Amino acid sequence: MKGTLWLAWRQQRALVLTALAALTACAVWVALRRADMTAFIDAHHIPVCKGWDPEECSTDAVTVALAQRLIEDNTGAIRLLGAFSAALPVLIGLFWGAPLIGREIETGTVKLALSQGAGLRQWFTARLGLAALCAVVASTTLAALVAWWWAPVSNMLDGLYWHDGFLFNATGPAAVACALFGLAASTAAGALLRRTTPAMGAALAAVAGTRLLLTFVRPDWLEPLRRVTPGAAPKKYVGSAWSTGEFGYLDAAGREFPISRYCQLSGAEMRQCMTEHGFVARYHKVYPSGDFWTLQWIETAIFLGLAAALLVATYAVLRRRVV
Repeated sequence: MKGTLWLAWRQQRALVLTALAALTACAVWVALRRADMTAFIDAHHIPVCKGWDPEECSTDAVTVALAQRLIEDNTGAIRLLGAFSAALPVLIGLFWGAPLIGREIETGTVKLALSQGAGLRQWFTARLGLAALCAVVASTTLAALVAWWWAPVSNMLDGLYWHDGFLFNATGPAAVACALFGLAASTAAGALLRRTTPAMGAALAAVAGTRLLLTFVRPDWLEPLRRVTPGAAPKKYVGSAWSTGEFGYLDAAGREFPISRYCQLSGAEMRQCMTEHGFVARYHKVYPSGDFWTLQWIETAIFLGLAAALLVATYAVLRRRVV
């Protein structure tokens, strides 16, 4: 290791070693907690069950109670780790990306570094490359730990489901792409604002704002699945699907009539109401659990596209202002 890469390592090694220590501590904690979880499952023979309805888990009230206890004992801790994973892009932006270029410009050391024979491209690539590698490793490790711990109780009773923000934003390729976006956004802020503290504020706003926006519009990326139940037959359990909250009735032509306006009844009264209105079936719109990966790849593409555009813009700004 020499030249600009050695300089990048020397300036970032404290952050790298701190991140490594934090990840190691998280891995040990998760391994111990997950071992306790699986031991409890094996000792009490708790079945794998998906969905909110206890009947999908077991008809034995004792088994359901034990499953509920399992959920209660682990959901809070898994949610905490998920929050840490989801917040990682912001932390990377605040403490890694914002000072990466901004501090060099603010103190004037960038000109000293470039006067030692290193070109702007080589210097920029070395600094950003090391930071990006660490961001990918850290985000991938945390995302994997959250998913591994959650797997035995995934989509189970009143626990955490795949569409929960603490899970969706903390796992999958989108979590890794968001970490790269956090690094790119904060690096761009440092280059544009030329000062570390304002760049940290801009990075916080950019990363948190983008994540919140994507979370808000997430249901709009895909068309929900319409589940149809003929007549008054018992409806299929929601299971691990993400309910849109859209329920209603269908007539013979397949037209939808929302339950908010028609037949808010049950049993014999509901059947009578359906007959009076000519309804032949009921519908419920959901996003099946398989949509997790489709939504993940959509957001991954968005984050990576934004990150690439910001890095190109950052390099262009540096060429104009520094060289």
